[in-house]
Amino acid sequence: MINDDQSKTQIANEQDNRTLTVKCKFCGSQDYIKKGLRTTDNRGKIQKYYCRNCHKYFTADLGFYRMRNSEAKITAGIDLYFSSLSSRKVRNFFRRHLEHNSSHISILNWCRKYALKVQNYTDTLTPQLSGLFYADETMIDCQRRQDALWCNVDWETRFIGGFHYSTTRNEKEAITFLEKATKDERLPKYIQTDAAQFYPKAMKKLYYSNKLKGLKVEHRIVNTQRTRKYNVRIETVFMKIRDRVNNFRGLKALWSAPILLSGIVLQHNFIEEHTTLRDYPCERAGLNLRLGQNRWLNLIRLSSINK
Repeated sequence: MINDDQSKTQIANEQDNRTLTVKCKFCGSQDYIKKGLRTTDNRGKIQKYYCRNCHKYFTADLGFYRMRNSEAKITAGIDLYFSSLSSRKVRNFFRRHLEHNSSHISILNWCRKYALKVQNYTDTLTPQLSGLFYADETMIDCQRRQDALWCNVDWETRFIGGFHYSTTRNEKEAITFLEKATKDERLPKYIQTDAAQFYPKAMKKLYYSNKLKGLKVEHRIVNTQRTRKYNVRIETVFMKIRDRVNNFRGLKALWSAPILLSGIVLQHNFIEEHTTLRDYPCERAGLNLRLGQNRWLNLIRLSSINK
């Protein structure tokens, strides 16, 4: 059972062996002194600072400024939602275990807000991938329309290095997806896809070399009709995503769908330990962020510090 008061104290005292860079939110100066604590209704006591440069008081924004619920409760809700529970089931969980409840709309808003915030931060990171890429697209039900989610998985690390959401499947969208999947200067060894016609065209436009008179990146095509084989390595990832989307009972808004799906990708890359590898994909990809036990909490903190 989650104890909200204990969680506030634990979060307030938790240290992740990282020096947090505090800056004055008015002038950006780092010349400050600690000046007491500010008591909040739901987030315990928060450190106050006095800026010696502009002579104003401020508190450090670690991602939860003016939020009406504790960091522990918010991050627990996000984790549960992106794991398997619907927003209403998360609300019911809080109702059973916490004194103060939150509506399912509040929980959904937390997920959207922090998934977008963390995604913007993780996009600046450079994972060290093996270059064995498996790419594919799958259908996502949104407003009774079959949209497409494109994903690329690096096999050695199981890190989803690029994903793209679109309302159609064509050569243009395939190019956009592959650009996201290979945004690093280091090109992969190969990219394996199914036999959809738009992949060879997109590969040729992006990776054709006149000097080599061929592609700079090997394109492996799995033609299921001819070989009876499937692009199974990417399909295992899609199974997890489909199961989660099925719990959504489809996505309700086009503007919200890419944000929520990015949260599922973040959950896969940074939050959940891979069952087979017994390791986190981000850490296998060289992104050792020292996220500790509450991984969503420290990801949000890092996103706020490095914004």
